[in-house]
Amino acid sequence: MKKHVLIGLLVIVSTSLFSCQQNTKELKENLSGYWEIKKVTTLEGETKEFKISTVIDYITVEGNTGKRTKVSPQLDGSFKNNGATESFTIDGSSGELVLRYQNPESMWVEKVKDATKEKLRIVNKQGKEYSYKRFEKFNFY
Repeated sequence: MKKHVLIGLLVIVSTSLFSCQQNTKELKENLSGYWEIKKVTTLEGETKEFKISTVIDYITVEGNTGKRTKVSPQLDGSFKNNGATESFTIDGSSGELVLRYQNPESMWVEKVKDATKEKLRIVNKQGKEYSYKRFEKFNFY
């Protein structure tokens, strides 16, 4: 009887670990792209919504490193770099996708809670949740 319980627990734990690894892999795959901020929610539940944003986050990922650049969309469909780029490393070993930033002035961590082809949710150390939607280029033609 103990063997059956032990085997059952082992199967459940293995399945959970595999699911987390799959989840972080999928989150990482969906992270790259142009992201428009939609709202910020504080730990206390206060929400600020953004109807329109003139600055977009452009995220690129290569292996376990990435960059987040602030860009402004132009009417011709191109983007103007605002000069603000932060590099990060990616850690998925805890079952969560963690972005670790470091520059000469500071270091900070963000957790990716959700990243699909359409939306992105990131939480910082202070508990602020940033919700993004994938940016669609202007198309006037």
